[in-house]
Parts: sequence; structure tokens; C-alpha cells
Amino acid sequence: MSSRNALFILILSFLISSTAISETIAQKTPPKSVANVCAACHGVDGNSAISANPKLSGQHPEYLYKQLTNFKSGARANAVMSGMAGMLSDADMHLVAEYYSKQTLSLGQAKTNGSGSLGEKIYRAGIQANAVPACASCHGPTGDGLPVKYPRLGGQHTEYVLNQLRQFRLGARANDEAKVMRTIAAKLTDQEMEAVADYIQGLR
Repeated sequence: MSSRNALFILILSFLISSTAISETIAQKTPPKSVANVCAACHGVDGNSAISANPKLSGQHPEYLYKQLTNFKSGARANAVMSGMAGMLSDADMHLVAEYYSKQTLSLGQAKTNGSGSLGEKIYRAGIQANAVPACASCHGPTGDGLPVKYPRLGGQHTEYVLNQLRQFRLGARANDEAKVMRTIAAKLTDQEMEAVADYIQGLR
């Protein structure tokens, strides 16, 4: 092997190793904005222990970034989160979104809405009589969502999902594209919301 080829291989190995190390650091080491602003409510790893606060781990970075910008601008109303997002720069928001998207989601369990339940029926088939589409049509059969457009739901806290559905129904949350979620939530009863939120917590 020529000295030139040996040098090339050495440099390439170094670059690959450096990239892997950088990715590991990016995934495991929280940015200062996470440690100083986000972790108290959402956890360092994004698995909030408080069911009123959403799990952020494994969420699509595009969705997380959009929500942060919406909180900061007021497009999504929440006094606490508006104040928190207001402390973040655009670069901070991107770092937070990327960091949490790479964390491992801690899955949950449905309390009563498992296989064959009302919650499952709504999630997978919707409610045809009321023109409610299946949640799975946008959020996927396992709740993985669709990057950029639809958030990951699988494993999310029941309390948080239920609260968001209620907020959409009231119009208090109004940052959904083309009023899609507000239109759907307006057609759901409290019982239906509770059932599908419970099912989502155990979805995987």
C-alpha cells in the first residue's frame, strides 16, 4: 500500500470516528437550553414524569420547532410556554428540537382502552356517523405521525392528549393547519375524547 493511500485511509477513519462521536454527543449531551429551560417540566430525556406535560422524546424535530416558534409568537397560546420559548433564540429552538427528537421514548399503558375498545375504534376507524376520520389516517397505525405535518402520538400521556383535544374543541388552541384538529375535536364527546386519549397512551 502506498503512503498516499495509507494517509487517505487514516484521514477517512478519523473523519468517520469524529462524526460518530459528534452524533453521540448530540444525542446524549443536552444543550444548555434543555438543561436550563426545558428539563424541569419535560425531563432531560424528554420523558416527562408529569402527565399534564407532554413527552418530547422521539418527537419529530420539525413539529417541536414549529410549536416553539408558535409559543414564542403567540400563535399557540400558553402563558408558561410563551415565557419559556421567549427566552430561546431561533438557534436554541433548533437545538432543543433536534436533541429531544433523538431521545428514546418511554412507552405507556392504556388503563382501559386496549384491543377492541372504543378508543381503538376511534383511532383506527374514526366515527363515520359524525364524519370523524380515523386518527391513524394522519398519525399512523402505531402513532408515529408524519414528519413536518403530523406529530407522533404513540405513548403520549393520556392527560396531555385529552387536554389538547379539549383545547382544540374550545378553539383555545388554534395553531392547527386548516383547522383540521379543531374541526375533528368539535365532533367528539367527552367520553370519546377520554377513550381515544387513553388508547393513545398505550399505542406502540
